Amino acid sequence: MSQILLIRPGSTSFDEQQRLQGMLDLPLSSKGEEQVAALLGSLGLVAIDLIYTATCEPAQTTAAYLGAARGVPVKEIEDLHNVNLGLWQGLQVEEIRRKHPKVFKQWQESPEAICPPEGETFAEAIERVRKALEKPLKKKGNLALVAAEPLASIIAAIVRGQPLENATRACNGGCGTWEVLRENPYKSLSGEFVVSPELAATRAH
Repeated sequence: MSQILLIRPGSTSFDEQQRLQGMLDLPLSSKGEEQVAALLGSLGLVAIDLIYTATCEPAQTTAAYLGAARGVPVKEIEDLHNVNLGLWQGLQVEEIRRKHPKVFKQWQESPEAICPPEGETFAEAIERVRKALEKPLKKKGNLALVAAEPLASIIAAIVRGQPLENATRACNGGCGTWEVLRENPYKSLSGEFVVSPELAATRAH
């Protein structure tokens, strides 16, 4: 059975400083470049027929590296950009928690209902992403989706049919990792692949 993979790109300076990046385009940091190199190695035996990427950095660069290494086409998905966090972009999560404790608590408990100043609600982002993925998820074969947080967690929730758990947690961590979201019912274009326990263990590294 084919698979749908979620790939989180290497880190940026904002990731390392625990700042919210949102829709800001930031390049991979030196650490992020190392994470992508390790990512390519851990994905070495995984069948990938087509790579879809979010329209923001560092997802585009990570997808380009992967596509070049595997000889696989990379396609950007229109409207698959990260969550617009408005005036929160560039701020540290701890700074928001300290300055706006009530809003921060609501953001943790009911992320879909909170709208950052001059940004979009997670409910709006979820609906936008759901529509953007309708056609791509009907493609055949082993598909890879490259997206940074919190977009990655939204994609995972949509593909798995689960609610988004915690927006603040979704905005942190996971750089340079991958996971299988679900089996793809459409026939593989490049052979079947089953994740071994040994290879699965590399996803978090």
